[in-house]
Amino acid sequence: PNWIHGTDHNPILDLALETNTFACSTGEGSRTYDEHGMLLDQEIANVASDVFWSIVADAFKYSNENDSSSAIPPDRSLKDFFVDELEEKEVEEADRKIVMQMAQLWGAFIGDPIERQSLKYFWLEECIDGENLFVASTYKAILDRVAQSAVAKATIHLSTKVTSVQSIEDAAADGPRVSVTAEKETLEYDEVVITSPLGCLKRGLPAISPSPCHEISRAITNISYGHLEKVFITFPAAFWDPSSVKATVTGSSDASEFPFFSHFLHPLYHPGNPESWNIELASLASVFPAETLHPTLLFYIHGPCATHITNLITSLDPTSPEYFSRLNSFFLPYYSRLPNFSAEAEVCNPTGILATDWQHDELAGYGSYTNFQISPPVAKGEEEVQLDKDIEALREGMPERGIWFAGEHTAPFVALGTVTGAYWAGEGVGRRIGVKYGLEEGDGEINGGEERGKVKVGKGVVIP
Repeated sequence: PNWIHGTDHNPILDLALETNTFACSTGEGSRTYDEHGMLLDQEIANVASDVFWSIVADAFKYSNENDSSSAIPPDRSLKDFFVDELEEKEVEEADRKIVMQMAQLWGAFIGDPIERQSLKYFWLEECIDGENLFVASTYKAILDRVAQSAVAKATIHLSTKVTSVQSIEDAAADGPRVSVTAEKETLEYDEVVITSPLGCLKRGLPAISPSPCHEISRAITNISYGHLEKVFITFPAAFWDPSSVKATVTGSSDASEFPFFSHFLHPLYHPGNPESWNIELASLASVFPAETLHPTLLFYIHGPCATHITNLITSLDPTSPEYFSRLNSFFLPYYSRLPNFSAEAEVCNPTGILATDWQHDELAGYGSYTNFQISPPVAKGEEEVQLDKDIEALREGMPERGIWFAGEHTAPFVALGTVTGAYWAGEGVGRRIGVKYGLEEGDGEINGGEERGKVKVGKGVVIP
């Protein structure tokens, strides 16, 4: 993970402060390249960006106000809302085109194209209030702190894949027992918390016996799993941002001259990008203080574009020349448009490239994280998809069988698909199990009767 989503009462921010993890705002500026690879006039880009974000805000409001009614068909997408809003606002055709191209950038948030984003359940994408912070010094210290108690006190079976979880009725016991089968042994427990990614659950990993109840099975089927991937390309120095090179050498804390984000809209100039998928680039040499700067470009890709790129490399050794060549050939048409690029200059030639490949990773669930996609209209008598109820069902789990679920897919609504959500989900299940055994008071719910847009737990620190 790269981000802390929201600063208002966010326990991950508290942990970042406790562990001296550096996280900061990435600023509001960006560079935008048009479909011909030319840098878009900043004023035009700013206007289009303002329209884009205003429509996103309107879509959140509309979704919040109408999700429980039939006003929004289940197959109406966020893209449909954009088309209607731009027509209603009477935006000029040229500007409308740019805004619709910018709208595709929403895919980098959810991991799939905007055409798949449900408008009815768009409100589930709302995050905790406050800024989104980039974790420049990585999550390592936070993960070490979170794991501290388990490492010190628990028995941990490393490199052990669980294949099945089975409920056992034991008349001699006070409650159900749960059998967990791994590759080499079977163990029994009073309670089992399944933290497998949603993508694993969708493929029956681990196998749950007897089969989950209807509500759980329906939830696993209905909730979608995204396809975000990342590609890191490192250079001898950040040729695109001379100020970062100076900061690395001198330790200067002066603000970078180059924005964190660059957007390449519907690129028509790259035959290796057959569908002209949008490309989003983040400069890890910008914004941050000198000690966390890297001469690295981080590309965010999603949906069919991510599938295309991972398919290019999944069979290759990441240290092989072919792996490097295939990725570099795809991204060269984008980073070569950055300032100061010269193909002959050594500083402009990558020294390393690494891509995630979660779509081919069994333990990642063959994807990234939860999102909320459109569904077909239901015929008379068929069960309507209700994603909020599905999430609540997964969050509830099957406590009567001693089986619980935790992860970003069972989080409070304002933290779904985030590290914070995964943290809260685990903490919530832990508390509920504690209540069951008389170790905790109350109902064990971590979100205190959750309200949309509000979270009632954690201290939190707001960074201005």
